[in-house]
Amino acid sequence: QVQLVESGGGLVQPGGSLRLSCVASGITFRFYVMGWYRQADGKQRELVATIISGGSTNVVDSVKGRFTISRDNAKNTVYLQMNSLKPEDTAVYYCNAFRVVTSNNYWGQGTQVTVSS
Repeated sequence: QVQLVESGGGLVQPGGSLRLSCVASGITFRFYVMGWYRQADGKQRELVATIISGGSTNVVDSVKGRFTISRDNAKNTVYLQMNSLKPEDTAVYYCNAFRVVTSNNYWGQGTQVTVSS
């Protein structure tokens, strides 16, 4: 059974930082592209960042320079370091695992991030 379990969300003031973690089980972690997506109230889910097994990353322009994605293949874990948070970063953040050759695609349950004073 595949599980992606996110943690690290919460309430933070504008300008603050949070670090999200996602631990994967039931998959061969190194075979998967790992990603973080987010969905704000009333909006569609959107990509935030992805990272391949070798460490190459893709980060969307709206968070570039503020968010960093990383992974530890030995721990089956992907991270999202979020700095200089803004109210518009408020959303549920979802971990994603995608394997290109099989199109296997898995989601975590999400973790709420709220940026507010």
